[in-house]
Amino acid sequence: MRISRVAVGAALALASSLACAQTIKIGFISSYSGLNANLGPYMERAVRLYIKQHEKDLPPGVKIELVIRDDTGPNPDKAKQLAQELVVRDRVNILAGVIWTPNAMSIAPIATEAKVPFVIMNAGTAVITTRSPYIVRTSFTLWQSTYPLGQWAATKFKTAYTLVSDFGPGHDSEDAFTKSFTEGGGKIVGSVRVPLQNPDWAAYMQRVKDAKPDALMVFIPAGKTATAVMKNYSDLGLDKAGIKLIGPGDITTDEELPNMGDVALGVLTVHHYSAAADRPANKAFVAAWKKEYGANEVPNFLSAGSWDGMALIFDAIKQQKGKLDPEKTMEIFKHWKFANSPRGPISIDPETRDIIQPEYLREVRKVGGQLANVEIETLSPAVKDPWKELQKKK
Repeated sequence: MRISRVAVGAALALASSLACAQTIKIGFISSYSGLNANLGPYMERAVRLYIKQHEKDLPPGVKIELVIRDDTGPNPDKAKQLAQELVVRDRVNILAGVIWTPNAMSIAPIATEAKVPFVIMNAGTAVITTRSPYIVRTSFTLWQSTYPLGQWAATKFKTAYTLVSDFGPGHDSEDAFTKSFTEGGGKIVGSVRVPLQNPDWAAYMQRVKDAKPDALMVFIPAGKTATAVMKNYSDLGLDKAGIKLIGPGDITTDEELPNMGDVALGVLTVHHYSAAADRPANKAFVAAWKKEYGANEVPNFLSAGSWDGMALIFDAIKQQKGKLDPEKTMEIFKHWKFANSPRGPISIDPETRDIIQPEYLREVRKVGGQLANVEIETLSPAVKDPWKELQKKK
C-alpha cells in the first residue's frame, strides 16, 4: 500500500509548520518479539541512554520524543505499515532503528516519498543505502567485516567452508568472504545457506565436519541463534577435528558470551565493536551502561550503532537549532564525523551515506574470569563498504 499524495502532502505541510516546534519526534522501529527479540532492547537502551546523557546539550527548549514500535522480527509488511503510521499519523521528523534487512528495504520507499530521514542503526546488507536518498547508516555492512576476514584468513588457512543464513546479510557475508579468501589463494570446499528460522544446525554441522575444511566461516543473526550454532559446533566435535570457527562479530556477540561458555574460547572474528575494548570512549560507554542497567549488563554492537546513530541525530538538531529541514539534515549526515565513538573514529561516506569505521581482529578470551572479545589487531582504521567500492570499478 502506497501513502496517498494527500497524506504525504499533509504530513509535509504539518512537518513544515512544526519546524519551529521544540519537540523532535523520532520514530524508532525495532524488534521486541519474534526471532532474536532480545536484541531490540539493546538498541533502545542505547538510544535512551544517549538522550539522558546529552539532552542538556540541545538548543534551549528542544526536547526529544521517542515513538517506539515493534516490527515483530523479520517482517517487512509489518515494518512498512509501522513506518507509514509513524510518518502520516505520528508526524515523526526522523525514522530510526531497524534490525532486519527485509524491514529496512520495505521502509526505504516511504522515507523517499515522505522525505523523512531514516537512520539505520543495525541492518547490514550493503545495498540498503542505495534504495533511498534519505537513508544513512551508522551500523555496518557485512562486507566491511567479512571481506577483511577473508583476506586475513587466506594467510592462515588453505581451505574453508561457509555457512550463512539465507537472507541478504548472509548472502553478502558469503560473497565477501569467498571473494577475498579465494583472491588470497584459499579454496572454498563447500557452502551452505540455512533457513533464517529454526534450521537443523546438527545436520549442517555434520556436513561441514565431513568436508574437513581448515576453517568454518559462519554468519548468522546475532543473539540466541549464535549460541545455538556455537553449542552445535562443539557437540559435533568440529573443534576437536581441527576445524577453526571464524566469522564476523555476530557469532560472538558480547551479551551472549556468558551463555556460550568455554566453547567460544579461541573463536576468531572480525568486527568493528567489542565491549571489552580499552578505548577511553568505550570504557566510558560501558561504565555508563552498567550504571544505568546493572553491573552484569554489557552493551553489544547493536548498542554501539544505536548510540552513534543518536550522536548523528543530535548533531543535526544542534546545527539546525532544533528546526529540522530534511534536506539540510541529510547534508549534515553525509559529512558527519565522530572521533569519540566507542568503536573508534567513524564518519559517514558522503557518496554512499554509509559508515566508514575501523575493523578489528578479535579473539574470545577470558578476562577477569569472564569471556570477552579481545581486540588483537586493527586490520584497518577506516574501512569503507567494500561492495560499494567494487561497484565503482565496474
